[in-house]
Amino acid sequence: MPDLPLATVRDLKAVEIGTGRPFASILLLRKVGTKTASNGNAFLSLELGDRTGTFNTNLFGDHPQFEATKALPEGSAVRVEGKLDYFNGRLSPKLAKLTPLTEAELALPGAVENLVELAPENAESMWTEFNATIDAIPHDELRMTTRGVFEEIGETFRVCPAAIAMHHAYRHGLLEHTLRMARAAKALLPLYPEVDPSLVLAGILLHDTGKTIEYEGALATRRSRKGILQGHVVLGYQLVRKHGLKARLDADRLERLEHIVLSHQGEPEWGAAVYAATPEAVFVSMVDNLDAKMGMVQRTLRQATDTDEFSERLPGLSSQLLVRKIGE
Repeated sequence: MPDLPLATVRDLKAVEIGTGRPFASILLLRKVGTKTASNGNAFLSLELGDRTGTFNTNLFGDHPQFEATKALPEGSAVRVEGKLDYFNGRLSPKLAKLTPLTEAELALPGAVENLVELAPENAESMWTEFNATIDAIPHDELRMTTRGVFEEIGETFRVCPAAIAMHHAYRHGLLEHTLRMARAAKALLPLYPEVDPSLVLAGILLHDTGKTIEYEGALATRRSRKGILQGHVVLGYQLVRKHGLKARLDADRLERLEHIVLSHQGEPEWGAAVYAATPEAVFVSMVDNLDAKMGMVQRTLRQATDTDEFSERLPGLSSQLLVRKIGE
């Protein structure tokens, strides 16, 4: 198979089901998990992908590269060769060979860019707009608190994904998600005069800042030690409190700002420390949920092929998504 042209995940998903044709791709090993089949034999559950999409497949214990693949760290770039196959209508290729890329191969122009999914908007333009949004916060101490946090975490925030898998799970995804929330808030705030605009904008820009500590990994995202032990809600609360005290934000506003961060996940089962209990916290939590779900929709539509009618089931929506355009 060495002479096969390299195919993207999008190319593979566009092939008619049942062909069984051979393929070769350069992909990122996003996740590796060891599981046990009903017969007691071990197998590897793999998630592979590039900037155009992902797929899951299994590698069983009798495969000659089972142990070598098991030892590969998540985030490894590999050349994959195999044959197209499907399970329950989903792409799940049979893998023949996985070869880790060398540092020299990864350094070639476009290698990393082709592997890592990026936000659809230009990162530099988003960052410029983001900083202008900070500067536009009317309340001085809230603006200073927000600016202080981003002076500490700004470079990490710019490239960080918003999630490992659920929404905006790609480079610059956290910046995109947060900025889109701010845009939505500016459109909605005139409808709700009971909600303080400065507190809402500061809360939106700061709500997920703990993810810059919770996540790590240059190519594939994983949770850090602190992320596992504390979680982004607590980590974000600590950042906000630190810089709120430094900016001498009054106690009432600081408590309300901290509450937005602690409650923005909506439900304790989703990671919230408490339920939203102020007008601003309710507002931010709802806008967060809206953009998270619409982010799932937008990404699914971007990755759909011309032959798709429905997507695979999206856990965040508890449903498949109709991806065919109106009138098609």
